[in-house]
Amino acid sequence: MNFLYELKSFLFPKNVLDFDKASPVNPNSRGIPVPTAKMLEGPHTLKLAAEVCPTGAIQIISDSEVQFDYGKCLQCGLCTECSAGKLRDSGFIYTFALHREELKVSYVNGRMQKIKDPHPLTPNQNLFRSLTKKRGFLYREVAASGNNTVESELNASFNSVFDSEREGVRCVASPKHADAIVFSGPVGINMSAPLQTAWDVMAEPKALIACGTEAVSGGLYPMGPLPKELDLYISGDPPRPDVILQGFRLLMGRFSFRFQEALHKILENEK
Repeated sequence: MNFLYELKSFLFPKNVLDFDKASPVNPNSRGIPVPTAKMLEGPHTLKLAAEVCPTGAIQIISDSEVQFDYGKCLQCGLCTECSAGKLRDSGFIYTFALHREELKVSYVNGRMQKIKDPHPLTPNQNLFRSLTKKRGFLYREVAASGNNTVESELNASFNSVFDSEREGVRCVASPKHADAIVFSGPVGINMSAPLQTAWDVMAEPKALIACGTEAVSGGLYPMGPLPKELDLYISGDPPRPDVILQGFRLLMGRFSFRFQEALHKILENEK
């Protein structure tokens, strides 16, 4: 009986993550910075916060408007610490999107501006989704001059809590066996050719996925050349395993999510 109980506990762990009920806000994470009510005074005093941002993710547009590029955000919290209370750590960690522009958000007097019309799926995204929604996909990971933090989170995504293979998502040893390339890092000069080679040997249809802030925007470094336009952008330095897998689920069409809509809903509900 003890053996059967232990076997059942191993095969069906109680702490396995339910992706359908997971929250985009995590109280144990800083998440992205967002304005507070003090922003009604105007963002002009955020000059110091913009200056200390390591990646230049904050741009003061005018005396009333500030823009955040969450595709550049490291979620380090430096800007909130010197914002005189005008910014706070939101705990919002689902910083992924199918289009790069969706990760750029403007606030006027502390209020998030009108949500942009949704970008249509590209033909490649549509085709990839139709083929992977039921069966999942295989990916080859390319460390394109990153710092290996993304690789650590990808490794953790296969443990018994996140269980990537439950979603049909597995990492393979060769790009010849893969449906997608998942890369980390800003694509340094010595990794642009290997990334291109890995992409070229894959059969169509295939997807290119940026995992981590450096892969999305370069982060602290210049962004190197990419084989094609990305199919999925997952920001964060590094993104958590559940964030990565939710991004994969979005690309496969198993998860209905839009970054700006989710962020707007959270900010409105907190008022």
